[in-house]
Amino acid sequence: MSFEFKSTSFIGNSRGSETGKTFTAFSPETGEAVGPEFHSATIVEMNRAANLAENAFGELSRKSGKEKAEFLRRIAEKLEEKKADIVERASLETGLPKARFEGETGRTCGQLRMFADLAQEGSWVDARIDTAETERAPLPKPDVRSMKRALGPVAVFCASNFPIAFSVAGGDTASAFAAGSPVIVNAHNAHPGTSEIAASAISEAVNECGFPEGTFSLLFSADYEIGSALVAHPSIKAVGFTGSRAGGRALMDIAAKRDEPIPVYAEMSSVNPVFVLPRAAEEKADSIAEGLFSSFTLGYGQFCTKPGLAFLPGNGGYGAIVSRLNQLSRESSGKPLLTSGIRNSFIEKISERGAAQAAAKGYAVESVVFETSVGEFRSTPELHEEVFGPSTLAISFGEVAELVDIAEDLEGQLTATIHGTDEDIAEAEELIAVLEKKVGRIVFNGFPTGVEVCHSMVHGGPYPATSFSGTTSVGTRAIERFTKLVCFQDAPDSVLPDELKDGNPLGIVRMKDGVIGRT
Repeated sequence: MSFEFKSTSFIGNSRGSETGKTFTAFSPETGEAVGPEFHSATIVEMNRAANLAENAFGELSRKSGKEKAEFLRRIAEKLEEKKADIVERASLETGLPKARFEGETGRTCGQLRMFADLAQEGSWVDARIDTAETERAPLPKPDVRSMKRALGPVAVFCASNFPIAFSVAGGDTASAFAAGSPVIVNAHNAHPGTSEIAASAISEAVNECGFPEGTFSLLFSADYEIGSALVAHPSIKAVGFTGSRAGGRALMDIAAKRDEPIPVYAEMSSVNPVFVLPRAAEEKADSIAEGLFSSFTLGYGQFCTKPGLAFLPGNGGYGAIVSRLNQLSRESSGKPLLTSGIRNSFIEKISERGAAQAAAKGYAVESVVFETSVGEFRSTPELHEEVFGPSTLAISFGEVAELVDIAEDLEGQLTATIHGTDEDIAEAEELIAVLEKKVGRIVFNGFPTGVEVCHSMVHGGPYPATSFSGTTSVGTRAIERFTKLVCFQDAPDSVLPDELKDGNPLGIVRMKDGVIGRT
């Protein structure tokens, strides 16, 4: 590895101090500490980062779409230059194969360039113009124009399970930058080395593009003190978080108790049910079982879209699917989970369901398939809970009509999946209607892991999948989280933003007097 770690926070254009409060990453494969020691930021440093971000906001928010696009593309280039170091360190800190991070780095750079294109094109501001009607009776109509503007400094919390794509330079950061908002990242202490390398790429891009100091900072923290104080800081105007329900709720509560409450866009908990309908179960039992197994063990069960529940027809297909799942589970080898905390939680959860794990090196565990009936599932609330790790729960049902009531009982989810023939799906209209209320994304004849980064993707869902179902953390709609609406009434053309001026100097798509076009 060629990267030289300084192991201190990024406070605008400066580095933090070598404090006495330190921590290290750990190798999931061995359970042993991985150097170097990283120095936790101080409250003074956190306050400086927040104040720098507030000071930078005015200039950053006025950057043109072209300037923001160049900045985002420069970050992608810098990440690609450091790709070998990122891949090596991420694999060391997670126990996951290097090939995984080859792909994750590519996804992250592609996402940055997607937001660059969005910022440069400019129509994301949703400009709307209603021209004046001075002769209207009984009252004249004023000239009214509105658009989306950057909200202000954003705090981003890195995810444990995606140390690149949902972390320092991930979707939250990319979408905030595209809007024109400064970002302060709270690094995850499971992969601080990966975070420092990615942060160095952003820091270099800030300097090379001449962006204001405070555009970006990264804070290391050995515990929850810095992150909690960051969310409470009055300069922060929104929070992006991917993690546990307990963690998300804690941040939501801090944000709600502020003198000025702010939104926390938290992705927290999801069991992502799979509904296998009768004809599909009979016709494709093996392929469904193999796809389901691959999905709930992908990333070793540590994806937020992991299918944790599988509803299977008890009078056809159930036995074949479960038998194949168990066979695949027996034939697989144990792999390490990301942290000791995740491993301990997994062992506790499966122990409550009657399964045990043998002692293993590092944080390794074996995959587990559980079985139950619809009746027991509905009467046992604990079976509805997420188990983060390589397990799924097979649930036998009798009639398809039962699935409608089951879906009504489920909490909000990121995804739901339906496997069925054309005839099955035609008969499942009521189930689909319920799932539209319960999930952010409905998958047909596929599996929920593998979230495509594209304009129309929705990676969100009703609580507790996320804190607010009206947004997504993947896809270009993610930019909406870090914006506010501003309206100008009877404003002179000279003071209007270019997006709202007469003549449409930027050539963006706008709504003018109810008609969408480029006028």
